[in-house]
Amino acid sequence: MIPNTSSPKDKLTTPRAAAIAGIIFSILMITSLVLIWLSVPFDPQEDGGWLAANGSMVSLALNLVPFAGIAFLWFIGVVRDRLGQAEDRLFATVFLGSGLLFLAMLFVSTAMAGGTIRMYGMAPGQLIDSDLYTFGRIVTNEIMNVYTLKMAGVFMLTTCTLSLRTRILPRWMVFLGFILALFLLLSLGLVNWAPLVFPLWILLISVHILLANFKRTKNQDVNLTSQDNL
Repeated sequence: MIPNTSSPKDKLTTPRAAAIAGIIFSILMITSLVLIWLSVPFDPQEDGGWLAANGSMVSLALNLVPFAGIAFLWFIGVVRDRLGQAEDRLFATVFLGSGLLFLAMLFVSTAMAGGTIRMYGMAPGQLIDSDLYTFGRIVTNEIMNVYTLKMAGVFMLTTCTLSLRTRILPRWMVFLGFILALFLLLSLGLVNWAPLVFPLWILLISVHILLANFKRTKNQDVNLTSQDNL
């Protein structure tokens, strides 16, 4: 049996690390989505005129996604560590699986979009005149706005369920997460701003975790100071 050598100070770094990772993911993801939203027509059957005008901006947005994915992986790992022994195996499996599937779908859609932009740079006329452009737009839109959002919704449902059982989040924030998760599951990719819901919710809970951690640390410092004075 391995002895537990972690100190109270080490335990306090866990929620702080989760909060920082969640905030980094949210900022990068929101920035990427907004850049794409402003640059790319929502209708996948639109012509490719936006490629010449906004291709560089979309490329910048796509290059932010891998870093957002790394931060999200860190967020998942730290949250699981935070749950510790209170983690339910069933919900923990769905939590981890939906998070990894969300990242996989996100990366696939990003790669499809990036490949389309690269093909346009090599042969602009041939890409627009062929069916490859339409195929790339439709597949990217389908993966991102249907499958990726569904996995984000499942991740939110399991996170809220685990938070409700372990009380690591306020009840109002948990119920808000349930409502937003159902919205993502039922949106069917028909609302163009729907992908913003997930990173905004992650940002909300990450800021809460960070503030709660600072408050807990401050209270412990005050208690230690009081004990020293005694």
